[in-house]
Amino acid sequence: MANGTIRYWAAAKAAAGVAEEPYEADTLAEAIAGAALRDGRDGDFRRVVERSSFLVDGDPVGTRAHDSVTLPEGGVVEVLPPFAGG
Repeated sequence: MANGTIRYWAAAKAAAGVAEEPYEADTLAEAIAGAALRDGRDGDFRRVVERSSFLVDGDPVGTRAHDSVTLPEGGVVEVLPPFAGG
């Protein structure tokens, strides 16, 4: 398993209750599932994350299945919810 950091932005940060936290996971899907199980997280966290975009070490995940995105040791996952504006 790889260890790294998940960083939350905007509404994702509010839903998570923290700006960042560690992950221990092999894939993006595992990291997000683990984050959803943390104490105090409710359906709002899941709803925000489901609508979010992700970067792994600065590279966009895009439409790839999250269980196919391998996380590197020491990597940074950024959770970017949809932003308002045009």
